[in-house]
Amino acid sequence: MAVIAKNVRPDVIAIEGIFYHRNIKSLIQLASARACIILVAAQEHIQVAEYDPLVVKQAVVGYGKASKEQVAFMVKRFVTPYPDPCVHHVTDAIAVAICHLNHSK
Repeated sequence: MAVIAKNVRPDVIAIEGIFYHRNIKSLIQLASARACIILVAAQEHIQVAEYDPLVVKQAVVGYGKASKEQVAFMVKRFVTPYPDPCVHHVTDAIAVAICHLNHSK
């Protein structure tokens, strides 16, 4: 992440907010990854935009409680060519980017 931040120099990094998760191990890993991203962004003076998962789904699908499959379907319609196979992490990242584009002026 630090290398990307230094080489690409983005103006903003959009991330998805923490959400309820049944698997505590996955939640801890997610929180650790988010902390690293926020730390690097702060060190490189890059703005962080955080969006609630319901807001991301609303921006992409039009319904805040959409399924992962519905989000993936809409992301594939926005992004062509879309990388195969469809990986939920890639779809989620693109959905957050689409949400940020919708919310930034």
